Amino acid sequence: MPEITTLTAEARGRVGKGAARATRRAGRVPGIIYGDGKDPVAISLEPRDLSRALARPGFFATLVDVSVDGAVHRTLPREVQRHPVSDSATHIDFMRVGAGARVTVTVPVVFINHERSGGLRRGGILNVVRHGVEMSCTVDAIPERLVVDLDGLDIGDSVHIHSVALPEGVRPVTTERDFTIATISASSAVREEAAQAAATAAVAPTEEQAAAPAAPTPAA
Repeated sequence: MPEITTLTAEARGRVGKGAARATRRAGRVPGIIYGDGKDPVAISLEPRDLSRALARPGFFATLVDVSVDGAVHRTLPREVQRHPVSDSATHIDFMRVGAGARVTVTVPVVFINHERSGGLRRGGILNVVRHGVEMSCTVDAIPERLVVDLDGLDIGDSVHIHSVALPEGVRPVTTERDFTIATISASSAVREEAAQAAATAAVAPTEEQAAAPAAPTPAA
């Protein structure tokens, strides 16, 4: 069972832009709960509680039980609007999910065994192409994260989705290609070192050349 976050909300009697502005003036964050074949419920949340929830890794792949006037709505957070200057939440949408419902969530990617990657030990750089991957799964099998093992990877190697172990019943939304999650590339220092070594090898005499006698100087 995936981790479940709990939030307490209050019902809002009115909807619309004017009502949302009034909610924000009152020091709360407006939101909406919709889906699962039921009527939408307009809500408001305490800003600090919502900020703490939003700060958790993988929040948008986490089930959220929203308690409204004694009724609990099991939801997935879908969209949050933010203030352009303060970046604080100004509105949030929650989608109700029934038991066994199949949903699409963005699951965060984490990397392990950095110290066991030969490429990284030699000064290579881990380039993360996807920090999260859109996955299709049931609500009771949402993975907390996707784990990428860097053990044995060298400079020039790539990690593709087929090499990542996925829980049963969980599949990427993008199925038509084996997309890249991360690569290990040479840093500028490593590239310069390789270029210098190649240049030195190009001008250095071989052992046979060094041991060969000098050609006689032709007579005048």
